[in-house]
Formats: sequence, C-alpha cells, structure tokens
Amino acid sequence: MITLDSPVTTVLGDKATKRKRLAEGLGIETVGDLLRHFPRRYVKTGELTHVADLQPGEMITVVGEIAVSDLRTYRDKRTGRPAYRLETVLQTDGPRLRMTFFAKNQGTASWQAKRLSKGRRGVFGGQVSTFRGEWQLTNPHMVLFGAGSGEDGEDDGMVDNFGDLYPIYPQTKGIESWDIQRAVTFARSVIDDVPEVVPEEIRDEYDVVDARTAVDLIHAPDTFAQVEVGRRRYRFEEALVTQLVLGRRRAFLRTLGAQARVGGGGLLAAFDERLPFVLTDGQRAVGEVIEADLAQPHPMNRLLQGEVGSGKTVVALRAMLRVVDSGGQAALLAPTEVLAQQHFRSMTAMLGDLAAGGMLGGAADGTTVALLTGSMPKAARADAMSRMVTGEAGIVIGTHALLEEKVMFADLGLVVVDEQHRFGVEQRAALTDKAGWPPHVLVMTATPIPRTVAMTVFGDLEVSTLSELPAGRAPIQTNVVPLAEHPGWIERVWVRVREEVEKGHQAYVVCPRITGDEQEEGGRDVIDMMEEEFVDTPLARPAGERPPLNAVTEAVERLRSGPLAGLRVEMLHGRMPPDDKDRVMRSFAAGEIDVLVSTTVIEVGVDVANATTMVLLDADRFGISQLHQMRGRVGRGGLPGLCLLVSHAEALSPARDRLDAVAATTDGFELSRLDLDQRREGDVLGASQSGFRSSLTMLRVLRDEDTIVAAREAASRLLERDPELTGSPELARAVAELEQSRQSDFMEKA
Repeated sequence: MITLDSPVTTVLGDKATKRKRLAEGLGIETVGDLLRHFPRRYVKTGELTHVADLQPGEMITVVGEIAVSDLRTYRDKRTGRPAYRLETVLQTDGPRLRMTFFAKNQGTASWQAKRLSKGRRGVFGGQVSTFRGEWQLTNPHMVLFGAGSGEDGEDDGMVDNFGDLYPIYPQTKGIESWDIQRAVTFARSVIDDVPEVVPEEIRDEYDVVDARTAVDLIHAPDTFAQVEVGRRRYRFEEALVTQLVLGRRRAFLRTLGAQARVGGGGLLAAFDERLPFVLTDGQRAVGEVIEADLAQPHPMNRLLQGEVGSGKTVVALRAMLRVVDSGGQAALLAPTEVLAQQHFRSMTAMLGDLAAGGMLGGAADGTTVALLTGSMPKAARADAMSRMVTGEAGIVIGTHALLEEKVMFADLGLVVVDEQHRFGVEQRAALTDKAGWPPHVLVMTATPIPRTVAMTVFGDLEVSTLSELPAGRAPIQTNVVPLAEHPGWIERVWVRVREEVEKGHQAYVVCPRITGDEQEEGGRDVIDMMEEEFVDTPLARPAGERPPLNAVTEAVERLRSGPLAGLRVEMLHGRMPPDDKDRVMRSFAAGEIDVLVSTTVIEVGVDVANATTMVLLDADRFGISQLHQMRGRVGRGGLPGLCLLVSHAEALSPARDRLDAVAATTDGFELSRLDLDQRREGDVLGASQSGFRSSLTMLRVLRDEDTIVAAREAASRLLERDPELTGSPELARAVAELEQSRQSDFMEKA
C-alpha cells in the first residue's frame, strides 16, 4: 500500500539517480513531498502560448504546434552510411522555433517523423538560441497531446485526455517538469486516502476544500479558478498550523510566568513632573498599555512602532523607569555604538539628577544609568559591569557587548530592543536569557522591515502604534536628483546645501562606502559592516555604465576643495576610533560642524535639531527603510527638512521606482508594505532577515493577510477548547512537526 510516507521511488520507479536528484535538488524524498511539490504555473493546452521578447540562452516551456516536418536523408561523413535528420518548425503565438532531430536508422527516423507530424500539438521545452537569423529550440523535451507508442511499444511521450491546463513544475538538473508530472499523476491514482489536517468544522466555516480535492485541483485543474481554490486550501492550512504553533508557544510562556512590575518607587512620577514638554495622546495611551502589560505575571512581548521622531524613546524610557521603581533593572540594546551613546546622552539629559542616584547631588529617588559598548576601555567596562551585577545600575544601555556571556544583571526585568530588525532572534535570546525570570520585552522600530511586518501579521507580537508626531516636527520635502538624465543637477544640490548653511543650519551627506577601494561583495558594496550586522539589501544595480560609488573619505576632500569650500566639513564612519566618533557627533550637535559626511552610521537615533538637509549619494544603493530612516534625521527642530536622493539609476528601472516611492510619501507604514511587497517577508520562522529566503511555501504575508487573520481566529478557538488538539490527530501531528523543527527553535528564541 502506497501512502504519503512511502519513498518517492514507489511512484517514480527505482531510479537511483533521479531519486538522488529529487532529494538534493528539490527536497523530495516521499510521496507526500512529491504531492506537496506544486506547479509554478500552468499553460493552456487549447491554445498556442504567447511568446515575446526571446533572449538567447533563455529556457522556455510553451504549447506549440508542428508547422513543418521534413525528414531528410544524408550520408554520415564518419561512417559513410545513410543517416536521417528530421527538421521541424514549431509554431507558437509569436516567433517560430526550429527543432532538429537526428536518427541513425530509418525505423527510428520514421517513428520520429510520425509523432512529430504536421499539426501535432504538445508542450515543448528547452533553451532558445539563434542560427542564421532564426530562433531554434536546442535539445527540446516534449509531451505531445494524443495517444501513441514507439516502435518498441514503449510510451512515446504522448498523453491521453489531458485537461485544459498543463502544470509546469519547478525542476532541477536531470529532472524535467514532465518527469514530475507523470510521477504525480501516478501517485494520485494509487493514493487512496490523503490525511486531513484541517478539521471538518473549520473547513465548513472558512470555506476551504478537503485535502483530497485540493490535491486534484492543484495538480490537474480544468480552470484557473480551480487552481485558486486548491491553493487557498493549502494557504489556510499553512497559516493554521503556524498560528497554532505560535499560540501554543505563547501559552507555554505564560505558564512560566514573569515577575509583575507594578512600581513601588517614585522615579517615574518624578520624571513625569520634570518633563519639559507634554506627552502626546498617543504616548500616554501606549504608556498605559505597557504599564498594564508590565503588571501582569506573564512576559510582555510588544512591538512599538511609530514614525521617525514620534517619541518612541520617551515611551520606552518611562517603561524602563516603571521597572526600576519595582526594584528591577532595564536594558536597552542598540545596534551601533553611535546610537548607544546617543541614547545614553539623551536619556541622562532627560533624567538630570534622577540619573545620579546614590551620588553626591543625585536625586533621592534616582537611579544610575550605565553604558556598555565593545570599544570601551577595560576599566570603564569593568565599572559598568560591576554596577549591573550589583543592581546599582537600574538602566543599562549597550550594543552587542551586552550579549557577552560574562555580562550579568542583578534583576533584569525589561529588555528594550531598538531597531529590532538589526538583531537576529538568537541575539535577542542571548540577552533575555540573562534574566532570572522571563523578562518583559519591548521592541521598537520606526519603519518595520519585512520580517517585522511578517511577525506582526502572524501574531507573534502585540502591537502598539504611535501615529502622531510631537509638536515641533516639521514637514520634509523629498526630491529625486536623476543624474542619468540631468548630470548637471548635482551642482544645484551643493548650492542648496550652501544656502541652508548660510541660513545657520546644518546638513548631512551620506555615502554608501567608507573608502573608494572597497570591492563589491555578493552584489552590493560593503557598507560599514563593522558596525551594522544587518543592513537592508539593496536591489539589483541599475543597468548601464555608471561612475564609481561615492565614498566618505573621497567625498569629504572633494567637497572641502570644491563646491563646499570654506564650510566646516567633517566625516563620520564606523571604522573611526570610538573617541573620534563621539567627538565628531558632539561637535555636530553643538553646531561646530556645518556638513557631516557619513555612512549609514547616522541612520537611527541621531537627533540634531538644527540639521535641515539630507543628501543621499547613490541613493539607489540603500533599501527603502534605510532611506526613510535617514530622511528622518532632518526636520527635527521645527525647521522644514529637505532630502535629496541623488542617483544614477535609469528612469523606469526598479531602483528608480523605489526612490520615486520614497519621494512620494513620508508614511513609514506605507513604505514598509512596499518594502515587503518588493522583498517578501523573509524567513518568518527562522533567522534570516533579508527577505530573499522564506520558510513559507504557499503564504505571502501581504497577499494572504485575510487568510492569516482567519486562521489566527480559528487557531485561538481550537486551542481554547482543545489545547492538545486530541480531537484532530493529523493537525496535532503537523503542529508537532513544526514545533520540533529547527525553525521552531528560532521562534522560541524570538
């Protein structure tokens, strides 16, 4: 009896080479794997395939009709014997394709001529090339419509009574789509029962078909509507299983418990009294929600998202002070030293003497704020770590240095992760594991990148949103400067920078590289990788020739001696010594530098109210969220901001479209959806952050949001009445398989 767990050889035949190629190339080892290997597209068998814009070397699969079939005899120069050549022309809805077949004997030649007679239709695939000005299909493979057999009685590659749609499968070297199609057809004919994962009452409520019907509709549909019905069933199933895993994980974490943080001191109240500004309604509302979460005996796991400059840091600081009031500690994890130092300076400034608890002149209700980064002197690191382990430091701000094994806390109650997309789940787990109890977790982002959006839609995080900007934020005008069409416009860019400086304002100039001798690696330039473990992966470089990418060290000298001569121009990048970086940032904040030429090190957290202009050179080399983040560095002091996206990208290219989209809106949430649509959701259940690889097989987060939400509702109800899923054994099995997988290990750490 053949089941889904049977080896694929039971339907493929005992062909060791093909079995190995299926396993290694496509991950197909069982009959179940084969039936879950869905077609990537379908061709209509009743009409010729439209073909246009062929490229030499391109692999194509089309429905075509033999328009010419001419069998010719010639003499083989090597043997002197007669040989045979069948010359055919394949008609498509577009160019004609020549195909040539050779035979050593007349019987084979006649058989080939009969099966490829004029008027015969079928599915043809192969590589296209040109010869003497004509297109040809090299080494073609085919499945012909109609019945027939070869001269030895063997199947000649024809099929009987095929439907209106022919499935085209993802394939691998040595395994053609038709090999897979035939194996699938045989498997469907011998499999009596397809185990049902989705319970009947759930199928009825959410209008999804049963498993057996879905298999048939996916692999042998008559219409595209049937294809969509089959796909929807599998998308719902995948979403349901994923939601059940996440729901059970959340329930498990609740059983572990966490220490409720309900205050007890006067630090937060003292801070609120001293605030020099009024909190927005959104900040107050989100603060109340977070306080309620912190008071629960189970861990908070919340995402705080808001526009650049919406006041997330104040909300996070108030949450940290609430935990300190309860006798615990709070840690803020930042992705770069520049950002960590910025947070340290801004938070200690906002706290004033409340940040000098236990010190001469410190407030009675105060605490100590400690900074820990990898480049700090040994004595300073030891002092900070001592304050952390004794509990003297109620608030700790740091970079990856906080993740080191020797770093310990007295009572870590809250972990705040700033720009959370810059950290993998294992890194976050390394910090949360330092708590005696599961700590409360707050992650923040200004522009959710695809993985953040994906996790949010999948319900892994509770979400709070700050949609309003505090008073004093000014609008930002964004313009694309297209040097491919207007190379002279770069001169106007520097005129505008000089004009802003002459008004008493400051400007940023951002470059994609530090030095001009850096080589591209993996399709993009090395962008300050010393301090940025995760950066947006820019899309493909625009076609055509373009000048070398701008580098900080070269741009500084070029601007000082050229268009910005006489202005105070300095540089900042991740390879500078920490003291130099700190000195430059302090000088810029103090107004002692007119123009700061930098890498993306200034992307997040840098807050200089007098900066009004942002020039991004080679802007097409940055991702959408990076562009939006860096744009948010200006317009922060009540002065209108200007952002100029300078690029050599050609008009109508994907890179140019991305820049135009950023210029068209300052809505970070709209941009995050565009980013997700372009780069996909990444490995939602895994460690991948870039978006090009996904552990999801059928689901797409934006396209299938409604399906995911419906599955989340269904999963919640199932877990409420049957937490162990005892009434749905196949569903329980699918959930257990995902829970035990490597992806689930990452989910637990997330």
